[in-house]
Amino acid sequence: MRPTANIAFAAVAFVLAAGFPAQAQNYPSQTIKIVVPFPPGGGVDVVARVIAPRLSEMLGQSVIVENRGGAGGSVGATYVAQSARDGYTLLLGTASTHGTNPNVYARLPYDPLRDFVPVVLVTSAPTLLVANNDVPVKSAADLIALAKARPGGLAFGSYGNGSSNHLIAELFNTMAGIETNHIPYRGSAPMMTDLIGGRIQFAFDGIATTHGYVRSNTVRLLGVSTSKRSPVLPDGPTIAESAVPGFEASVWFALFAPADTPKAVIDLLNSKVNVALSQAEVKENFLRVGNEPVGGGADVLAAKVRAELEKWKPIVREKNIRIDQ
Repeated sequence: MRPTANIAFAAVAFVLAAGFPAQAQNYPSQTIKIVVPFPPGGGVDVVARVIAPRLSEMLGQSVIVENRGGAGGSVGATYVAQSARDGYTLLLGTASTHGTNPNVYARLPYDPLRDFVPVVLVTSAPTLLVANNDVPVKSAADLIALAKARPGGLAFGSYGNGSSNHLIAELFNTMAGIETNHIPYRGSAPMMTDLIGGRIQFAFDGIATTHGYVRSNTVRLLGVSTSKRSPVLPDGPTIAESAVPGFEASVWFALFAPADTPKAVIDLLNSKVNVALSQAEVKENFLRVGNEPVGGGADVLAAKVRAELEKWKPIVREKNIRIDQ
């Protein structure tokens, strides 16, 4: 009986092992959901709604976008981390969900490395250093000089304590050797309202939401946060070239799946998104809002996440930035 039992057990194990790849081979057989962990209308939402219809066409299956905002992206990220590992619930993660949040939240309901598998880095974009028009500065170097002349006399805004643009501004302060006051807001819109009204002097904000203000001269562009100039604002100097050598920060958007999602599913999604990113119309749609398509293998995104997690540790520690939920 023992040899028979062993054979039966082995047969069952073989069927179970073979069943999982079979599910991947039939993928996708139902609607795919891309969770945006922020409210509708923002930069993350825009990226999701550009890529979703193209992915739908290529996979021959509906791809919908679902917004689950809250706690700096943590609510949506946690939802996906706890979803079925079948490739039907994906996260459009960001520099916040997989870079800054794990460093600033005392208790995060998910682990960016353990609970997710990288799919593909979709786009990357700069933030813009902008100032109120009444502030007597025309460049990042001018702002630094003014801040040094008035220690603690200038204030900058952010989307909230521990948000990505809060940390970017603190990185700028540290590398420039200045002290300025942080004023947190509940998102970009109220922050920009106060910047235009003169209640704060400067801020870093995403290019998708800010370049319109720059073009209309509602705020003054002082510098671009990335290491190279943006194709959307080619005349805008980078902060690194004009004032703070080595300064670099960006916002980025990437697809993640719950950990242990079949590799065949990840590979398929990666290949389809890369094809989509190579299409002229998709490139144009992204560039229109200041995003540059990236793509590449899942390993490119994995390296990006590890680098971001390490990048913000010293700033969080130095500035004692912590969020207790």
